[in-house]
Amino acid sequence: MKKYAGYMIDLDGTIYRGKEKIPAAKRFIENLQAKNIPFLFVTNNSTQAPEKVVANLAKNFDIHVTVDNVFTSALATADYIADLDNEKRTAYVIGELGLKQAILDQGFKFEETTPDHVVVGLDYDVTYHKFELATLAIKRGATFIGTNADTNLPNERGLVPGAGSVIALVECATQQKAQYVGKPETIIMEKALKRLGLAKDQVAMVGDNYMTDIQAGINFGIDTILVYTGVSTKEQVAKKAIKPTVELDSLDQWEV
Repeated sequence: MKKYAGYMIDLDGTIYRGKEKIPAAKRFIENLQAKNIPFLFVTNNSTQAPEKVVANLAKNFDIHVTVDNVFTSALATADYIADLDNEKRTAYVIGELGLKQAILDQGFKFEETTPDHVVVGLDYDVTYHKFELATLAIKRGATFIGTNADTNLPNERGLVPGAGSVIALVECATQQKAQYVGKPETIIMEKALKRLGLAKDQVAMVGDNYMTDIQAGINFGIDTILVYTGVSTKEQVAKKAIKPTVELDSLDQWEV
């Protein structure tokens, strides 16, 4: 069993299932903490600030971490556009507070008419007017960035539209594809690895979803640990040409 110096870890389906606790996940995190092994929760959720993620983990799952352990697609997107061009510092953003705050924290100013970048993520109050502003700005030459391609999100009512569905409308209106940041793209992985300060061969990506978590690790060239507590099934993964490095029924099976 290989020992890793650091871990990137998915949240929903891996650390918890919706509002349901996964006891093995809590033990896994506590083992990492006890051994001072660095880890980042790498999540495609762009709506919440890290403080909200930390509060949710503590209140609902008795898992106690800091904001330094959380890396959202919003943070990755903000890091990405900050690195594109130091002279281009304006953005128009469709998204929730988590995304807007991450971009503001990188020193960007919001601009509706002629922004350098248009960033689109999940927005629970999206309107035609917001789509209109985004479309016109992209047509004028703004860089078009999407936080993540997830078309749907599971909640207690079923599968509801995700960020990918919102972004797809802008893609249709502009006839232009967004540059996606979140899993399974490598951008979020690159930015997460930079925050961990480790090399690729020192880390593993832990997740429950082959199509996002594991594919992101494979695309980025790092080891992957698939735990069967969420989305993907053994039958589905058996059909994949590239298998995860490790497959587990429970995180209790993994020794950090």
